Amino acid sequence: MRIGIDLVEIPRIRKSLELKGFLERVFSPEERLMLKKRKDMAQSAAACFAAKEAFSKAVGTGLVGFSLRDVSVLRDGLGAPYIKLSGRAGELYGGEKIFVSLTHTKDTAAAVVIIE
Repeated sequence: MRIGIDLVEIPRIRKSLELKGFLERVFSPEERLMLKKRKDMAQSAAACFAAKEAFSKAVGTGLVGFSLRDVSVLRDGLGAPYIKLSGRAGELYGGEKIFVSLTHTKDTAAAVVIIE
C-alpha cells in the first residue's frame, strides 16, 4: 500500500486558470468538461490538481514518466471523486486499485491518494 498527500492554494490555481493553455496542459478533456460545470471552478480545479500531485507522490516517481493530463480526477454519479488513468500513467499504473479523498476550505484544497 502506498499513500500520497498534497495541499494547494486555491488563489494560486484561480490565477493560473487565467493563463492561456493552463487548463489544456493540466486537465484532460473529461476533467475540463466537469470543471466548467462546477460552481467554483478554481476550487474544484485546485482539488483535482492536489489529487494529481498526491497520486504522483503515492506512486513514488513524482511526475516522471507521465503527464498530469494522464491522471483524470472525476466524479461519479453521487459526486464522489475517483481517478481515471490514461496514456502513459494508464500503462504504468492501470492495474492498481486507487482511492482518493478531496477536501477544501476557502483558501486551500487537499487530496489524499491511496494505492493498493
